[in-house]
Amino acid sequence: MLYHWYEFSHAAVRPARAAAGNTQAFFENPFNPLAHTSMGRHAVAACEVFERTTRRYGRPTFGVDWTSVDGKDVAVREDVVWQRPFCRLVRFGRAITTERANRDPKILIVAPMSGHYATLLRGTIERFLPDHEVYITDWQDARTIPLAAGRFDLDTYIDYMIELFTHFGGDVHVFAVCQPAVPVMAAISLMEEDGDPNVPATLTLAGGPLDTRINPTAVNELAEEKSIDWFASNAIEVVPWTNLGYGRSVYPGFLQLTGFMTMNLDRHMSAHKDLFLHLVYGDCDSAEKHRSFYDEYLSVMDLTAEFYLQTIDTVFIRHALPKGEMRHRGRRVDTGAICRVPIMTIEGEMDDITGIGQCRAAHAMTPSLSKHLKTHFEVKGVGHYGIFNGSRFRNEIAPRITQFVRAYDSRAAMIAQMPVAAESIAKPAAHGSDCEISDVAFTFAPANDATPDPMAARLKQRCERSDTNACDGVELSSAEEEDDISGLLMLAPFRMWALASQMMIEGVFGPRRESGV
Repeated sequence: MLYHWYEFSHAAVRPARAAAGNTQAFFENPFNPLAHTSMGRHAVAACEVFERTTRRYGRPTFGVDWTSVDGKDVAVREDVVWQRPFCRLVRFGRAITTERANRDPKILIVAPMSGHYATLLRGTIERFLPDHEVYITDWQDARTIPLAAGRFDLDTYIDYMIELFTHFGGDVHVFAVCQPAVPVMAAISLMEEDGDPNVPATLTLAGGPLDTRINPTAVNELAEEKSIDWFASNAIEVVPWTNLGYGRSVYPGFLQLTGFMTMNLDRHMSAHKDLFLHLVYGDCDSAEKHRSFYDEYLSVMDLTAEFYLQTIDTVFIRHALPKGEMRHRGRRVDTGAICRVPIMTIEGEMDDITGIGQCRAAHAMTPSLSKHLKTHFEVKGVGHYGIFNGSRFRNEIAPRITQFVRAYDSRAAMIAQMPVAAESIAKPAAHGSDCEISDVAFTFAPANDATPDPMAARLKQRCERSDTNACDGVELSSAEEEDDISGLLMLAPFRMWALASQMMIEGVFGPRRESGV
């Protein structure tokens, strides 16, 4: 029923969104004298904040229209070159000659299937395009896939990986970001055991949870504390009517998003207050930066229930792959069979989603692979998001990946030394806080805010009470537990809506005044 309530809440707020849109248009009209007043700017800013926090975000576009090759700007075109019901392989074709394109290695970015769209890796694509032929797995929203398309579980994921590697005929370098590490390793292991000539030329793993027994994080501990039946009862919903995937059991994307937002609700509230101030004072650059990030961050997709539950059980509860107990359609997956594919692992020192050592475990899991074919890079001061996006990725991580790729690509000479640019320092915002919201957006570690939001504090206290009850052995009834979880999940977005509503009212009618009584 939670999914139905979520859909109902968005439907219920539509009239208010329409009113806010009309109010914003009224005050933005250049022929309206109020548009040039303080009240007009406050009204426009408040209405935009309200509209953005109550919007149902759809799938974003990649928006990669151009890149630079050999110092010249060239156009980029998206082409779908392989497709299955749950995934599309997108090629970013550069407007250069075939002869020039063939000189660059092909890199396949395996995007995480963990709630956000592949467009989250837009910056990753842009960084690789000047020196590579870039492809990415564009996973589809389970909510939009009819039941007639069949199931999609971890075994299907591995099948897709084998098909993709075969599609390239071995002429591809794989960059797996976070979640895909396990199915990609499994697919390569099976292909190596079969002596398949289509294995990738290299494999780069960034923040992959290969062995979650090493330095377990809060995510890992939660999975071990709860049974698979608990996840099936509390995290799985049925897609409501009017959606193409009506009747399909899924792990809703809004649950994953709410989990991220609730842990750092103070920062998200501050970010939207800052957006209001940026709009009022005309700080267009900061406002656009906020829009760009949240348009992506708030766009989420559903995962099939069978894939989600099988991943939780295999990766986080049973640790099947590092133990040598993982099976693919009844066949044992032996990572010790990998002996031809060079492996590079990347970890962030501050990553609290995939702990230090969990990704590096790939080296211990591949005893048949020569040591000189193994590389590891730990990035100091970088969290989970920073190992595949942002300035540190562009300046420090991507150049090393390019060097690693070209070292094992027959078409490109080895680069003796890849220059690493100095990290740029972002200019502080003219108004509002200097918080970089992306620093805490993809983390379950609570931020240490100086002025926490009162409602956010109460939400966290409620979470702590639930944890205390669990530690003390206090058993909650299924109804109480479901009510507690549902309340936590719905209070975060409603708190954002309440803030936006308050801003809209105060923007139009002026700030609320205390009576002093």
